[in-house]
Amino acid sequence: MRQRGIAAVLSTLFMGLGQLYNRQYIKGLLFAAIEVSALIWLMPNIGKALWGVYTLGEKTQGFQKVGKLNVRVEGDHSIYLLISGLITLFVLAIFILIYIMTIRDAYRTGKSREAGIAIPSFQETLAYVTDKKFPLLMLSVPIIGVLFLTVMPIVFMIMLAFTNYAAPNNIPPKSLVDWVGFDTFANLVTLKTWSATFIGVATWTIIWAIIATVTTYIGGILVALLIESKGVYFKKMWRTIFILPYAIPQLISLLVMRNLFNGQFGPINQYLGYFGLGKLPWLTDPFWAKVTVIMVNMWIGIPVSMVLILGILTAIPKDMYEAAEVDGATSFQKFRIITMPFILFSTVPILITQFAGNINNFSVIFLLTNGDPVNGDYQYAGSTDLLVTWLYKLTLNNSQFNMSSAIGIVIFLIVASFSIWNYRRSRSFKEEDMIQ
Repeated sequence: MRQRGIAAVLSTLFMGLGQLYNRQYIKGLLFAAIEVSALIWLMPNIGKALWGVYTLGEKTQGFQKVGKLNVRVEGDHSIYLLISGLITLFVLAIFILIYIMTIRDAYRTGKSREAGIAIPSFQETLAYVTDKKFPLLMLSVPIIGVLFLTVMPIVFMIMLAFTNYAAPNNIPPKSLVDWVGFDTFANLVTLKTWSATFIGVATWTIIWAIIATVTTYIGGILVALLIESKGVYFKKMWRTIFILPYAIPQLISLLVMRNLFNGQFGPINQYLGYFGLGKLPWLTDPFWAKVTVIMVNMWIGIPVSMVLILGILTAIPKDMYEAAEVDGATSFQKFRIITMPFILFSTVPILITQFAGNINNFSVIFLLTNGDPVNGDYQYAGSTDLLVTWLYKLTLNNSQFNMSSAIGIVIFLIVASFSIWNYRRSRSFKEEDMIQ
């Protein structure tokens, strides 16, 4: 067997042996120390982790009578078992990845020895890693952070959707949580109490996302075109005025708007009353509440689109407009043939992002209406609730964790599918492929 094969087999048997065989003693000892440490930590925990993820516990917390006293007996906490099991499995995955890398390193070093190439010392290897591989070395820290702080919670949420973790009957440690497969998703579309709410809230979410995206986008284009018109003076002043709604924190703007649209004491209804127009139920009627959130979202969102469009307008070559004027094009024709194609080419990816953001636009709905007014046909949801605010209420207010996890998966599938499909159809994506 060649040296590369011997080194790879030795590293397969135990981390570091292949490096020791290749006379890289410090590296070999470091890898061996990593495996020893991993075995010391993983061996006692891996079995319990697999058992915990598979069973989610077998013994509930309760009281046992000892003599004349009731003594509390600790039981299994299904959620703690699931979380600790996931952590252990993620650590095991990282260890396996490092194990594979050590085998490849031993194989390559053995191959270099066969070719008569000098084997780098530990100092040379360390200098190479901190110089040539410095970006990868620094990226490894945030990658681990993303793995445990982003990926693992997402996996945990997905797994909850396949359990019966919900109040009032399945909340640990009083009760154990069980795996139920796709029952949660089936209940979401088959049980009338859940399906009516899901269809109603999902329909309003899509309608809201389309209207909110279109209104802010078109409004931003119109405002930008008006500011950049030749007959408009003090352009900097107008830009500053229109950017103020975006510059002020949304929390303040939305709470102020909530008071302005108050049905009883709000200034808007008071002014309407002074002119004999009566009072409108801005936040208490389902239809008017939806109109209100759309108008307020335009107030907040148009400045964002305006700033974006202003930047694009300044980048359009002026000679194109001059050539169009020579050909006798009208203002509308110049807008349709020159301005709008430039705007769409640059903003379609951002437009898709805005649509996805409006599907998950939690702050506008929650701070302005809290999802109200109440809808008697809905389960834990109001007339203006989006899927994301309904998810929030299910989780924080009603402890319906399995159902909220299922809704979170549905939101991800909707947003991801729509965004990928639309972006791949856009000119910016197609022309990027042509350039490459």
